Formats: sequence, C-alpha cells, structure tokens
Amino acid sequence: MASPCIDVCRYDEATGWCLGCGMTKAERKLWKKEKDRRPAIRAVLPGRMAALARAGRVVGKAAGRKRRE
Repeated sequence: MASPCIDVCRYDEATGWCLGCGMTKAERKLWKKEKDRRPAIRAVLPGRMAALARAGRVVGKAAGRKRRE
C-alpha cells in the first residue's frame, strides 16, 4: 500500500494532524513499522482532511507552499 504522505509534513496545532496527508506523527511511525495497520490509518485520513478544510486550514499540496505575508 502506497503511503499517503505528500512530503508536506506541517501539523495542525489543535489536532496534531498533518496538513498534507492527515496522519499524526505517531501514525507515520506505525506506517513504517506495522504494515498490518496501514488500512486502518488510511481509512481515517479523508475525514480528517475534510475536517481540516472545513475548519479553514489550507490542506494538501497547498499547505506546503510558503505563504506571503
């Protein structure tokens, strides 16, 4: 199973979810070590990404772009 990681690796402070893929830091470690847990991790990610977007967070590849201030 391919990793959902898109090399953004920026985390929402409130949830701990990556703005690029939705995984937590702990889940990233599990993804690498425990392949049998991958389907369960992947199953929760779309809901997390949708929740982040509804909360007004920039998600996906756009979250990795530098912001102009």
